[in-house]
Amino acid sequence: MTTPHDLDDRLRAELAALGAPEKRRDLGERLPDGGPLTGAQALALFDAQLTSRLLDLAGQWLHGFGEGYHTIESAGHEGNAAVAAALRPTDPALLHHRSGAFYCLRAAQAAGAFPTAPPPAVPPTPAPEADPDAAVDASPDAGPGTVVAGSPSAAPPAAAGSPGSAVDGSPAADGSPAADGSPGTAARAEVHGSPGAVPGTSSGVSPDEPAASSAQRATPASSAVAPAPSAVIPDPAAAPALPAAVHESHDLPAQRGTGQDSHINPTSQEQRSTLREPERSWNESAPIGAVSYQDLERPGAGGEAGSLPVGASIMVDADGDATVGVPDLPQPAPDDAFAAAARDVLRGIVASVEEPAAGGRQKLFGRADLAVVPTAANAGSHLPRAVGLGLALERLRRGARPADGEPEVAAWPADAVVVCSFGDASVNHATVTAALNTAGWYDHTGLRIPVLFVCEDSGGSADGWVATTLRSRPGIRYFAADGTDVAESYRVAAEAAAWVRRHRRPAVLHLGAVRLMGQGDAARDPLLATARLLVTSGYAGGEELLSRYDERGWQLRRIAEEALDEPKLASAVDVVRELAPRRPVRVARAVAEAAERAAGPGAGARAEAFGGKPPELTGPLTLAQSINAALADGMLDHPRMAVFGRDVAAGGGAHGVTEGLRDRFGAARVFDTPRDETSILGLGLGAGLAGMLPVPEIQYLAYLHSAEDQLRGEAATMRFFSRGAFRNPMVVRVAALAGEDGLGGHARNDNSVAVLRDVPGLVVAVPARPDDAAPMLRTCLAAARVDGSVCVFLEPAALYDARDLYADGDGEWTAEYAEPGAWADRHVPIGRARVYGIGSAEDLTIITFGSGVRMSLRAAATLAAEGVGSRVVDLRWLAPLPVADIIREASATGRVLVVDETRRSGGVGEGVVSALVDTGYVGAARRVAGLDSFVPLGPAARQVLVSEEAITQGARTLLAR
Repeated sequence: MTTPHDLDDRLRAELAALGAPEKRRDLGERLPDGGPLTGAQALALFDAQLTSRLLDLAGQWLHGFGEGYHTIESAGHEGNAAVAAALRPTDPALLHHRSGAFYCLRAAQAAGAFPTAPPPAVPPTPAPEADPDAAVDASPDAGPGTVVAGSPSAAPPAAAGSPGSAVDGSPAADGSPAADGSPGTAARAEVHGSPGAVPGTSSGVSPDEPAASSAQRATPASSAVAPAPSAVIPDPAAAPALPAAVHESHDLPAQRGTGQDSHINPTSQEQRSTLREPERSWNESAPIGAVSYQDLERPGAGGEAGSLPVGASIMVDADGDATVGVPDLPQPAPDDAFAAAARDVLRGIVASVEEPAAGGRQKLFGRADLAVVPTAANAGSHLPRAVGLGLALERLRRGARPADGEPEVAAWPADAVVVCSFGDASVNHATVTAALNTAGWYDHTGLRIPVLFVCEDSGGSADGWVATTLRSRPGIRYFAADGTDVAESYRVAAEAAAWVRRHRRPAVLHLGAVRLMGQGDAARDPLLATARLLVTSGYAGGEELLSRYDERGWQLRRIAEEALDEPKLASAVDVVRELAPRRPVRVARAVAEAAERAAGPGAGARAEAFGGKPPELTGPLTLAQSINAALADGMLDHPRMAVFGRDVAAGGGAHGVTEGLRDRFGAARVFDTPRDETSILGLGLGAGLAGMLPVPEIQYLAYLHSAEDQLRGEAATMRFFSRGAFRNPMVVRVAALAGEDGLGGHARNDNSVAVLRDVPGLVVAVPARPDDAAPMLRTCLAAARVDGSVCVFLEPAALYDARDLYADGDGEWTAEYAEPGAWADRHVPIGRARVYGIGSAEDLTIITFGSGVRMSLRAAATLAAEGVGSRVVDLRWLAPLPVADIIREASATGRVLVVDETRRSGGVGEGVVSALVDTGYVGAARRVAGLDSFVPLGPAARQVLVSEEAITQGARTLLAR
């Protein structure tokens, strides 16, 4: 077991032992082995890694004296900084707990502190008199890694738009996949499913600079115009360019201080002399108070005859011999981007209210302006959401639009890539399996999901198991890299991100890691490996890096002490403030506005959608028919509303509730999903995060239980963990509760809802009658839109097709559908009950919900014949309970019979009785509830469920007291 103290001592000793480089190189130069990074980029990655490491040590230090409340370390996983660098800072990221380096690098990217790479060199224009058959140019840039045009080994120039063009070319580092998708290094990239080309290098032009012609931007190996016979074509393997995933970013800053477009890279001394600005010292060129990696790199700097690195000095001794000195590394600025990221993390560790994501409620990685979505990350539970977000981004990119006057919720770029990370142990978890399966399933069906899964493998699983598992996933392209090698990790991550971005298809990056504060091998420390790379490449000395480590450590110590003085959450109100805000007036207004649109500008579209006969003109409707009509009205009002689940499109759902919706609104908005409830809810979570209004269907309540954590751990926590910066509005429809005929047994008659009522902030609705179902669904849709609410709409399956109440053929369980002009008047606010008076309504109060309403009304009619007046209270909302209505109606009679069709233990009735006790109710109370049993098959179900006879008998017993 490696302790934090051991890890720190070992790293310090190893850094000191690295010594000085044999030959100093400028930070603007690429790695000497032709790797994908410049020295400035490698140093920025080192800074992200060491900041993350020091945060781990700071967390342990704070915990040691009782001020740190989170000690899950990222040590050994710092290779994920390279993954962040390969992405854009606008790509949504859902991160696991060991993502400190990723977060630090993402913060640097967003602040413009991660340097861009210089563009590939443009070959010199040959003189007219040059021999067209010359095999080798006399240019000093020609080297052993150069392929010469006209020689047998020279590849012909690619045509414009071809796989080898500047647009579609591939990263050219050794072993990387070629432009046509052929593999480089064995097993580095594989795909299961239909093949696709790997995208590659772009021009390298910063988007902030003036546009250049395609001829100017094209690299020599990819230009559509063939070079002159004597031109030298650099071998891509010798001087690789960065992949398109990096170069095409619209968020990376332009190179500064060059006085030229970044794509211009003269190779002759004459050209350089006219474009290079005067030499400047570091102190003159660096911005005040910040480390500018960009100012340490210049196109053409380092290596060419007659040029000097910017900031270099020439010293002449007494003998006249001149030596070139490269400036030492600048020390980290006190308030640079890495320090700012460290402040975020330290605030989370000490539970400061100033922490930008959860405000002291939880330590996690999240920040809206960094596109880092906070997540509980419980064993990969965030992956289904990532798949849903990817699917939603594609749907929105293809034309889904917000409703008139509705603002954009999340302005993700059209070509964004969703990245989600998880550990190797999570590969075995059901949620990870579900997410990977769903991504592959959709890819198999031809739908696009631009998601990059990143599995950080610290070797805790059986040897080879993780690789075998990930490789075997159909429809998901496989990439692998050693996460302790920052250059390789960056190259492969860039290839993977570029492939996903271009093809809009899922991929997985299998990234090696080591658990350093566990049983991991400290010799594989990725931070030390990056330090060695910097020293052996000539960018820095070991003592410089150690000094950098110490300086950053003191910075973090100061920041931690400042964070300790910041306030913490001090009241229950502060804690729950962002849990689930309720704005009933705005919700009611949203319902009224929807009614105005339906009756006004949307009337024509509504009439067309209903075939000229809207539901208010079709006569009395059943519960199922009323829900169907309300869904259709919601789809008409909400262009971004989508209905999906098991067989909801092709078959109208198991109960026919969604019948006809796909024909009216199309397969893009009403679609079937894999038969996996975790994936169904995950799709909803991601769609809501992207700005859609998802309405997933769970076929039966029993099926929900295998996916409950998607509601508890993911959906309900989003606002809580982000202080409202992110939200995932959703209305989950569930065919629920039991029927007395026992058809289908337990699987189709589950009557357990305790797990839903236990989730903080969740809205749970149970409509019993058709004339309540439509307005309650409209309320849920409005609450999701206005407040970002997560609502579970439990539909009593036994009442779907019920028509009669007291006698066969009376039709009293059907109801007319309200026309739009009446929607506002018939609005049903969240947490308000409905009361029926039977007889004098002065002797007994029956409180119930769902199927219990129908049975209780029948029982009340029987009691009325005996001279007993009852009032039946339909709760309608199980969370939040309509407490005010409960107390008012209970106090009116002084006798309360709670009819609960769920179970006696953990059932709704317990909540009702608790509400009575808490508010000081002093009358009589009794419960009639289902037994603590699963629902058996057939007529035996009647032995454990509530019945009309049991209600009548319970009332008589209560009245006899």
